[in-house]
Order: sequence, then structure tokens, then C-alpha cells
Amino acid sequence: MSSLKEQFEAAVGRSQSLTKRPSNEELLQLYALYKQATEGDVAGDRPGGFDFKAIAKYDAWAEIKGKSADTAMQDYVQLVERLVQQYA
Repeated sequence: MSSLKEQFEAAVGRSQSLTKRPSNEELLQLYALYKQATEGDVAGDRPGGFDFKAIAKYDAWAEIKGKSADTAMQDYVQLVERLVQQYA
């Protein structure tokens, strides 16, 4: 059995080869889990103004603040598995 890191890296590759585009909510979940797994808790000020995409990404990442990198990787792998079944 491969390590969690290897499973995570494989899931990242598979997420980029989905045949259909996931919903915006699913894309935000993927983004937040990826960032949490690779960088840890969100840092810096929340974007302002009319950059709604950056605000949504920041908020999605901030929602999972405190989640460990391993848990974020595991959640990411599970989400990609579900998306592959749904969109492949």
C-alpha cells in the first residue's frame, strides 16, 4: 500500500484529468484541502474589494483552519475518489 503522500499526489493528478468540471463548491473544497495539506493554516488578510474568487478561496481555506496536513490529504483523496466516480 502506498503512503498517504503518494496517494495525495496521485489524487492531485487525477483531479486534473476529470472529464467534467466539478461544481464551484467542489472546486473550493479541492482548493482548500490542497492548500491546507501543502501549506497549513491560511495566513494573511482576507482579500477585499471585488475579487470575489479570491475571497471565496480564502474563506474556503479559512473554514478548515486547524485541520492537520494528514487529515487534509486524506480528505482530499476521498473527495477526488468521489469526483472521479461522479465525473469520470
